[in-house]
Amino acid sequence: MTRVKDRMTKKALLALEDGTVFEGNAIGAIGECTGEAVFNTSMTGYQEVLTDPSYRGQIVAMTYPLIGNYGVNSQDVESRRIWVEGFVIRELSATVSNPAAEKDLDTYLREQGIPGIEGIDTRELTERLRTVGAMKAVLSSVDLDPDSLIAKAQASPGLKGRNLVRGVSCEKPYKWSEKGPVDISHSASDNGRVKVVVIDCGVKYGILRSLYSAGCDVTVVPAETTAEEIASMKPDGLMLSNGPGDPEPVVEVIETVKTLIDNPPDGKPLPIFGICLGQQILALALGGKTFKLKFGHHGANHPVKDLNTGKVLITVQNHGFCVDIDSLPSDAVEITHINLNDQTLEGIRHKHLPIFSVQYHPEASPGPHDAKYMFNLFVDMIKEHRR
Repeated sequence: MTRVKDRMTKKALLALEDGTVFEGNAIGAIGECTGEAVFNTSMTGYQEVLTDPSYRGQIVAMTYPLIGNYGVNSQDVESRRIWVEGFVIRELSATVSNPAAEKDLDTYLREQGIPGIEGIDTRELTERLRTVGAMKAVLSSVDLDPDSLIAKAQASPGLKGRNLVRGVSCEKPYKWSEKGPVDISHSASDNGRVKVVVIDCGVKYGILRSLYSAGCDVTVVPAETTAEEIASMKPDGLMLSNGPGDPEPVVEVIETVKTLIDNPPDGKPLPIFGICLGQQILALALGGKTFKLKFGHHGANHPVKDLNTGKVLITVQNHGFCVDIDSLPSDAVEITHINLNDQTLEGIRHKHLPIFSVQYHPEASPGPHDAKYMFNLFVDMIKEHRR
């Protein structure tokens, strides 16, 4: 057990666009950030939450009261950096009780320039967000004028209509190996593995690990990669990854997917699997529509019913937008999964093509592994339609 060295206490404020202001103590970097305030109900996994690119543009509040007790290590990251705009917790642990820990949470936030706040009533904040909905917010330890912060929150852009994928996607293609990401120019294809191209809209490493473990030769490409460029790679399957914000402005990926569905390489249907934002992009490419949820789904305990088997899966989720069930073409798309909390769409499958998707995160890093089998289903589908 390591005791975190004493920090100098500095006041910080979290202001919501509806005029609600919370006062607490600053953690992480001293500074200010804007974003959409949301809450996450996971009891563990704060490091994975911080490094999930899907949280770009958001200030995340953890509902579990004690955060930071097992520190931070380089093995549990879900991407190359922290992506949350700000971090909100009830209490920062005074000790780190994990032999694998490389540093404490406060240091991790500070090193990456992420401001945070502790000591506020996260129950009250969560209840407010559940009642009113996710709201634009400002977290600051430099401007301590409540009226000023409320005005800044109200003037901030929010998530609707912004293409946040461009800021989180990789800059150039790379391969995924057993040890992690490797330069594509220094790697050879894995013989015997099915070739899967992943369009990086903000992909979590957990998804890439799961694909590799299921027997895939994984190549990750930037979001702006064209259908022609993907076709030239001769993939056996295509993965549409998770990612942040509103799916409708991500027109380059929507058009790429639509082209690959309507005009598949060599005229043979290309197996496609979408996760989270990937499902929304797939639905838009198939003619559907999306809408913004009141406060989103963020956590590791969301019940989802598989309509084909009747089984209920406990799933990890992180999305603020969802596909409108009634907008999907019923002659082409079948509903496979439904959220039991609010009856929103959690999974679809194409009736005629090897295409399916889920709104939740089957890789669950961390979380329950109820849906891990989805990656094996994808590989089986690829082998059945191998080009």
